[in-house]
Amino acid sequence: MIEIRPAAECEFDIVALGEVMLRLDPGEARIRTARRFEAWEGGGEYNVARGMRKVFGVRAGVVTSFADNEIGRLIENLIMQGGVDTSLIRWEKYDGIGRSVRNGLNFTERGFGVRGAVGVSDRAHTAIANLKPGTIDWDDLFGRRGVRWLHTGGIFAALSENAAAVAEEAMAAAQRHGTVVSFDLNYRPSLWAGIGGTEVAREVNTRLAQHVDVMIGNEEDFTAALGFDVEHVTEDLRTLPMDSFAAMVGTVAQKMPWLSVVATTLRTVHSAGDNDWQAIAWSPETGVLTSVARDHLAIFDRVGGGDGFASGLVHGLLEGEDLQTCLELGAAHGALAMTTPGDTSMATREEVRALAAGGNARVRR
Repeated sequence: MIEIRPAAECEFDIVALGEVMLRLDPGEARIRTARRFEAWEGGGEYNVARGMRKVFGVRAGVVTSFADNEIGRLIENLIMQGGVDTSLIRWEKYDGIGRSVRNGLNFTERGFGVRGAVGVSDRAHTAIANLKPGTIDWDDLFGRRGVRWLHTGGIFAALSENAAAVAEEAMAAAQRHGTVVSFDLNYRPSLWAGIGGTEVAREVNTRLAQHVDVMIGNEEDFTAALGFDVEHVTEDLRTLPMDSFAAMVGTVAQKMPWLSVVATTLRTVHSAGDNDWQAIAWSPETGVLTSVARDHLAIFDRVGGGDGFASGLVHGLLEGEDLQTCLELGAAHGALAMTTPGDTSMATREEVRALAAGGNARVRR
């Protein structure tokens, strides 16, 4: 289905391109009333590589950039704990107060019951947003060193004009060297609002999509980020999602015939801790496939669920599994990732495969 470079020819199985922020989590409290925060690392693109390394045991790296200060070194230390290679990180000289370069912060509260999760990002003018095209030798990375899979997305592309240009440069170079490229649309209105909103988002993402092999997003991502006008999915995941997604995929496949896989998660939010969760995927060979539907899935921390889905899906594709198996691995990993705090997954490969194969939450002794 997808031609992937042999592992023996490559130094990395997957490399992520994007920003890694310091997540500050007030736990059971709220941001506005907190007296203490727990620190995690996180970022939409990085979370996928981290899940691939820590959960599935593959060789993962991250291309990102930090201001060289104590916060940057803290994030680096957290990345090291996740097993992700740090040799591709670029360090920028810190000016003392962050006038020209700084590190991103993400304050995130989990929500409870009728109170939804809240995220407050503080990430303008960060080191990775300032990264310019031509800075990184992509031909050396994808050619001499070798990378089987590159993952990036719409969050990174929204950080600045430079970021979008760097993403395009990296994706084009990856394809020149036979590296598979996945892209998570991850539309965030707050990131695009100050630079032209959906109109600019659609222009940027449509341009980047020319270099994508595996496209990931939800139905709102495809509408907002790419401008595809499709029937909106209803609250009932048992009725219209298949028809709605099939219509969307038909439009995507017609306008982007080079895509090998399109995949998405579907979520119905009953409360902050009670979501219906399902995933759908498409390829030219299989048509539309659906995962097991997990109704009323108990959620501890929803942040990172979509990234967990992406890393499970990509793991399956790297392993040469059929698309249905890849889809179930992604859906299972996303579900497990939302049972623990923080952006990053604490699941094990055995737990993911057991749940994907129909396992349950019975105690294991």
